[in-house]
Amino acid sequence: MILCDLPAGTTLFRAHTPRWASRPRSGAGAAVRGGRFNREGVAALYLSLEELTALREYQQTSPFLPPCTMCSYSVSLHRLVDLRQFKAGEPWDELWQDWREDWRHLKFDLHIEPPTWVLADMVMASGHSGIVFPSQVNAGGTNVVVYIDRLADGQFVVVNDPDNRLPKDQASWDR
Repeated sequence: MILCDLPAGTTLFRAHTPRWASRPRSGAGAAVRGGRFNREGVAALYLSLEELTALREYQQTSPFLPPCTMCSYSVSLHRLVDLRQFKAGEPWDELWQDWREDWRHLKFDLHIEPPTWVLADMVMASGHSGIVFPSQVNAGGTNVVVYIDRLADGQFVVVNDPDNRLPKDQASWDR
């Protein structure tokens, strides 16, 4: 694995489901059903280096962009596995060859554990706090998955909300 850093002041983006906008750092939404690089029960915050990538990741294959809450984050992240460097440098475990597999199809249609969940386990077991990887839905875009509970000293993820516009809880969704 090749590692990289995102130095203090790096800006990342996320389009949140409005229901989760009150918890923009939690990664709890991804923990409910799992994600590309997190199994069920593992909190993971998926962010993008570009605004458009964040929107496309939220939209996925839908012809319409569902309502969302767009947020920007200031981060300082170290020792992230950098999948942009997949073919370069030191050898990667063979399982990394499967990182682009359709994890949803494997998990929900075939009831098979996605190989990316095993990769995420390996990353966390190695003490790394996330993965930088090319977007599958926005050519040239880049995503970052952060395991919030794995952040070490000097690392941070701060949502940009200077006017306190984000909801404080989910009370506005109770109907």
